[in-house]
Parts: sequence; C-alpha cells; structure tokens
Amino acid sequence: MTFNTLVTGYADPCLHAGGLYIGGKWEAGIGIPVLDPSTGNTLAEVPDAGIDDAMRAVDAAEAAAAKWRRTPPRQRSEILRRWFTLMTEHAEELALLISLENGKALTDARGEVAYAAEFFRWYAEEATRIGGEFRHTPSGAHNILVDHEPIGIAVLITPWNFPAAMATRKIGPALAAGCTVILKPASETPLTAYAMARLGEEAGVPPGVVNVLTTSNPGAVTAAMLSDPRVRKLSFTGSTGVGRILLAEAAKSVVNCSMELGGNAPFVVFDDADLDAALDGAMVAKMRNGGEACTAANRFYVQSGIHDVFVERLTSRMAALKLGVGYDPETQCGPMITTQAVEKIDRLVAEAMSCGARATTGGAPLPGSGYYYPPTVLANVPTDTALAHEEIFGPVAAVYRFETEEEAIRLANDTEYGLAAYVYSRDIMRAMRVGRGIETGMVGINRGLMSDPAAPFGGAKQSGLGREGGITGILEFMEPKYFAVEF
Repeated sequence: MTFNTLVTGYADPCLHAGGLYIGGKWEAGIGIPVLDPSTGNTLAEVPDAGIDDAMRAVDAAEAAAAKWRRTPPRQRSEILRRWFTLMTEHAEELALLISLENGKALTDARGEVAYAAEFFRWYAEEATRIGGEFRHTPSGAHNILVDHEPIGIAVLITPWNFPAAMATRKIGPALAAGCTVILKPASETPLTAYAMARLGEEAGVPPGVVNVLTTSNPGAVTAAMLSDPRVRKLSFTGSTGVGRILLAEAAKSVVNCSMELGGNAPFVVFDDADLDAALDGAMVAKMRNGGEACTAANRFYVQSGIHDVFVERLTSRMAALKLGVGYDPETQCGPMITTQAVEKIDRLVAEAMSCGARATTGGAPLPGSGYYYPPTVLANVPTDTALAHEEIFGPVAAVYRFETEEEAIRLANDTEYGLAAYVYSRDIMRAMRVGRGIETGMVGINRGLMSDPAAPFGGAKQSGLGREGGITGILEFMEPKYFAVEF
C-alpha cells in the first residue's frame, strides 16, 4: 500500500494544515514545516502564530468564557462524550496521523488514541460530579460552605511525544470545569492538535471555548499570554528546564500552574521476582513509544542473583524488535522525533561506553534517511555517568547491579527527578516498602504500565507540580470559594 492510499480523511496531514483555530474559525497561514521522522520528508506546513495571534486567541477565549461557565455541567458532559465517540470512530485515521508526524509505531499510536479518548469519557462523567462542602464551624458561630468555580482562561502547552493524549488530558478537565482554553501544541506534531479541534467542532464545542495555535517562537508567545491578566491558568507538559522558565514567567502575574515535567524512572527487580513478568514489564516500561516517554524506565536496577540472566533475556527481546517506518504495520520500534534526539542518545551511550559500559545489542545510530536509533541494552554501566542522571528519551535500557534493598532505594533516589518508578518482587510487602522509600509520584508494583485516566498522574521533586487525571485532575482547573453563612 502506497503512502497516498494510506492517508485519507482525518489521516491526511494537509487537511489539518488549514490554519490557526481561533474563535471557532480557521485562519490560513504557513511557516512551520511538519516532518515525517520516518523519512525526513515534509508532510505539510502549518501557520506560525505571533503575539498578535495569541492575543486574539485570548480575546476569543474571553468572549466565550462567561457563557461556557454558565453552561450546565450535563451539557458540557454531553459535548465531551460526543468528542470521545468521534475519536473512537476515527481512531485508525488518528493513529496513522500520529504515526506520520511523530514516528511512533502504529501499535503505539493506536494505544495512544484509545488512551487519549478515555480522558474525554472520564471527564464527561466528572463534569457532573463537581463537589462542594458544607459543615459547621467548631465554635458554632456560623456555617462553612465551600464551592468550586472555574479558574478562568487556561493556556495548555503540550509536547510532541503524545500529541493526542497530552491534549485531551488537559482539555478534558478544563472544559468539564467550565474553563475556556488556548492549546499550544509542539511544533513537531501540530497536526494531531488541529485534528482534535476539528473533532471538537463536530462534537459541538462552542466557538472560542477551544483555540489552537502553533508558533516557532513559543517563549515570546507564551510570555505574552501569561502577562495578560485574563489568563489565570497554565498547564504545561515538557522538560524540567522549560518548566522552570515558565514557572518564573507565570510568577510575574501569579498565574496558577500545573507542571508535568521530566522523569528518569528506576526499574527495580529483586531476586525473587517473576522473571518472565519482569521482562514483560520491562519491555512495556522501556519501549512504549520507543522510549520517548517521561514515564519510561531508564535505569534498570537488578539484584545480583538474577542480574546476568535478566541482561541476557532482555537483550534477546530488544534485539528481536523490528525497527522501521512508524506507519508500517509490522514495525515495533519507529524512528526518534528529530536528528537532535538521535544525537543526544548517541552522546549519552557513547560516554557511558567510554567509561566501561558494554552494549549487548545496539549501541550506535543507524545510517540513512529518517531518525533511527536501534533498541539498545547496556550492561556494566557506571552509576556516575550522564546516562544515569539525564533523561534518555530513547530505546536504551541501562542495567545496573545491586545487592540490598537499601542500596536499591538509594540508587533509585539518586536523581533530581521523581515522576515514576517500577518495582518487581513476589514479596508484596517488600515491593510496597521499596515503593514508599522511592521519592516519586507514581509507582508500578509488578506492572510495566501505570498511566490511567482514572488515576492521578504527576511527580515529586523536579518532576512537577499538581496532578492530571483522576478525580483530582478537574480541581486543577477550579478555585475553591468559601462562604461564611449565618443560618
């Protein structure tokens, strides 16, 4: 099947290159080429918004805000539910579009679409369950009534690695809470965001409630929006370095912030673990999305008793993965997002190998078109290399040996990050004890996949602020208001 016969309907990149989406209208423009990481070819070109465009998006969000705020929760719920249904109906086309602009294998892209759609279904349900509080004061002088109100216009900034799921994880709770939003997707993967906006139109999202703009100058454009007093919320997913900059910018106007930042997840395997289950979990935790995930297992700490056999069997599994064009149905690991991503992975691996690490499979980038790095396993990795402390964001599993439970916890905590961790042991009490000892926001116990729209997603330390998903996710877009009531 040729490329041209693959791209039809919502899978066609050109359909989503029509223009900025502001106030329910599509505004034509060009300026940002969108590349296919599998080949390096240009798929389409999307508009390059400036500060004036961003201010018009804020105007549109403000114009829609009062009416959307007053829209009954059931009505907001039904719109989100229709959006979920449309995503499900167009799932295969959306998966292909994601694979085209992101490079991830189709199987991963299909999984992302299903995951992304669930946020609309979950928050369609949560929209009608926004709670309040009523209680008496201890003194008996009056009563305490607490309500939750929409926080206001929200700027949502999403990364390239999950272009659908990171958008729905923010849009879903924001709209359920009664907020209007401006979505700024990554310039590497903007087509999915525009496709989502088209589906939102079909679902009945009123003009101005969701606005989408792409820009090659995100710093200035975002700063301009955050300095506008009408903007009251920033929700960002991306690197810790950029997160720090945005927090400083938001502080100037005291804008409420949710930050889902970097990770460097440890994957701890004890001697008594079910080895097959640990290997299955390792492949999911490491190779989901080709390793380009903030929750990806980067540091594999394996107890001495099973270390060697774990390395041997993990190497066999990684070496067997089919590397290729993302939208080839047989591909199991697609390309990385850019040449710069490949260069970073190569730098980290080369430095580790120069310090004594040994590649049991992979270990060097591949020549030719596209941005490919093969699935790689490194053994004998020194714990003082950059690889042990920087987020890899690629298909590289670095394996370290440990002896005791205390050592495993110490090694796992030897990072500024604290987003996710994985622990494998048949002794559930030990697994829970170690999980509690690791400074992180999420722990997978004998599981290689932990993300769930019904669960609070977020990290500790330098991995972020606040939580997305679950029953707490909607509260990130609401302000509690206290009434002292005399009756």
